[in-house]
Amino acid sequence: MSTTLSPETAAARPETPAAKPSWGTLLVLLAGVFITTLDFFIVNVAIPATQSDLHAGPSAIQFIVAGYGLAVAAGLITAGRLGDLYGRRKLFVLGLGLFTLASAACGMAPTAGFLVGARVAQGIAAALLTPQVLGIINIVYTGEHRAKAFNAYGLAIGFGAVFGQLIGGALIKVDLAGLGWRSIFLINVPIGIATLAVTRRLVPEARSASGARLDLFGTVLVSLGLVAIVLPLVQGQQQGWPEWTWLCLASALPLLAAFVLHQRRLRARSGSPLIDLALFRERAFSAGVLISLAFQMTMASFFLVLALYLQDGRGLSALESGLIFLPLGLGYFAASSMSGRVAARLGRQALAAGALAVAGGYTLLAETATTIGTHGSIGWLIPGLLVSGAGMGLFIPPLPATVLAGVQPGHAAAASGVLSTCQQAGGAIGVALIGVVFYNALGTHPHAGSFPHAFGIGLALLVGLSAVVAGLVQLLPKKG
Repeated sequence: MSTTLSPETAAARPETPAAKPSWGTLLVLLAGVFITTLDFFIVNVAIPATQSDLHAGPSAIQFIVAGYGLAVAAGLITAGRLGDLYGRRKLFVLGLGLFTLASAACGMAPTAGFLVGARVAQGIAAALLTPQVLGIINIVYTGEHRAKAFNAYGLAIGFGAVFGQLIGGALIKVDLAGLGWRSIFLINVPIGIATLAVTRRLVPEARSASGARLDLFGTVLVSLGLVAIVLPLVQGQQQGWPEWTWLCLASALPLLAAFVLHQRRLRARSGSPLIDLALFRERAFSAGVLISLAFQMTMASFFLVLALYLQDGRGLSALESGLIFLPLGLGYFAASSMSGRVAARLGRQALAAGALAVAGGYTLLAETATTIGTHGSIGWLIPGLLVSGAGMGLFIPPLPATVLAGVQPGHAAAASGVLSTCQQAGGAIGVALIGVVFYNALGTHPHAGSFPHAFGIGLALLVGLSAVVAGLVQLLPKKG
């Protein structure tokens, strides 16, 4: 979709626009988003080795995993606005450079505390980088090129998520130069350096109109509000929901309400709000944000319960568990390669079809896991994984283009930050929700035989959530 710019937002165009943009630009952007997505998922398979090597306690291990996601969620909206104001390529380079340095620090961490700090730095860097990718794509590419670029973006996200377990398990198994678990972080360093070397040549700069300033008070309010939501959700289940988790959640509502009021006042005074609330007047954007949050609740929690079932219930190693994710990835790749054509033909119903396919795949997996128990062949899971992956492949690639289609270029990165924040929050909510259901189904004295039942119960909840997503898709405009 082409957007006609007012003089105020004309500065948002790239410095060197082209009728047919270079796909080298997209490859650079996707390299950045791939490694930041991969690092969210890859760390799980390295936890046992990390715990042993660094003598890390339960609390440190939790924050090695959760610190990254928490920093990403807290920083995305602010980072998106920074890209609009000061240049999206500039923030992309800053984020990728910091991510590369933080990855090196993670790989050389001498203690668990150092690794926690480096993981938080990785999360801050990923937050700086992520919204710039969608923001740049939304401006540089138009028409059918934009649809293809968004499909490629969805493919990169999916590959990072789906193959994270496999890549991590393979790296640990190969044990490059005796690095063990450290290789899952150090592998980012050459990728980051190579990407940075070509970014300035291949990625055009783009920013919003000059003269605006960052809303510092709004930044503090939204960051505190997001932390108050995400922190208790990622830590509550593992710590038994202590009092502080409920206090945090209770404080989130007034903090975010104050943020919304502050943004309205700034806009009324012709100020420069962190988020232009007029974005939510676009039906595609407001509905798309809600759909993204709901779908991410199902996806993040599915990866959690599947990994627990495979490793704790079936006793698979990190590499063996990762290999089971391969059919999921194959289904994703096959469906995502045709998702653009399906979306062009079916419009919003392509997303509904994807969500329903995910629900069907989860149903098949639940039935299969219950049937094979703890001794049947794990290969019987393959059909359910293929169907689930195909559903994800139909859903994920077209979604960003649908949500961001009506966003003015001057707010492209900020809107992308809102979208990505909702996805992060959805993941945290989904993991917390499925954690309660899954662990309650396991019982107080879990054993291998109780995992298939708990896995099936957890998937039953995700089937229902996926059906809700298919219903929410009907809120989108009919064309798109």
